[in-house]
Amino acid sequence: MKKATKKEIQEIHQLFIDRYSDAVTELEYKNAYELVVAVALSAQCTDKRVNIITPQLFLKYPHPHAMAQADINEVKALINSCSFFNNKAKNIIEMAKRVVDVYGGEIPMNEKELMTLGGVGQKTANVVMIEYTGANLMAVDTHVFRVSHRLGLSDDKTAIKTEATLVKKFKNNLHALHQGMVLFGRYICTAKNPKCQECFLTDFCKTKESFKV
Repeated sequence: MKKATKKEIQEIHQLFIDRYSDAVTELEYKNAYELVVAVALSAQCTDKRVNIITPQLFLKYPHPHAMAQADINEVKALINSCSFFNNKAKNIIEMAKRVVDVYGGEIPMNEKELMTLGGVGQKTANVVMIEYTGANLMAVDTHVFRVSHRLGLSDDKTAIKTEATLVKKFKNNLHALHQGMVLFGRYICTAKNPKCQECFLTDFCKTKESFKV
């Protein structure tokens, strides 16, 4: 597959910024605690589904102190329409316990510290930082992974390597690029039957067929 040239990368960067500079996550949240929980639940699960689950969850457990004391089976019952709900229930309770024990009930807004919380890997930490603080970070989910490969921005085999490549190539406005690539992949450059007639990046597309993830 052909790689995007330096000039193409600059043009792609600008087109994403022009279109998505105001884009924010589609997850609904009121504070940093709700954001961390919502992002953790959204792994392998749609934002739409997470937004259906979280109102009841946050009503019952409105802050980390409440979640830290939660009964795991009650949490599972509230999130059981989400993929991997057993594991996610365990993780969000562990996350809340650590936030209470180590950080006095406040979510730490630091990538390394976020990654010490239950169920929070590099991608989740970066998404939280991008969304909450506008940090100049990149996070790679399935949409960003697919889009960056189809546009010839990356041929890396893993999300973490793709993230490093995108950071190196784009350098700035990464938070807007992340949000833009997510929305572009979710609604236009879809895995199956991409909406090429609606696409504003057709000049840069290297392959719409061979990359289905």
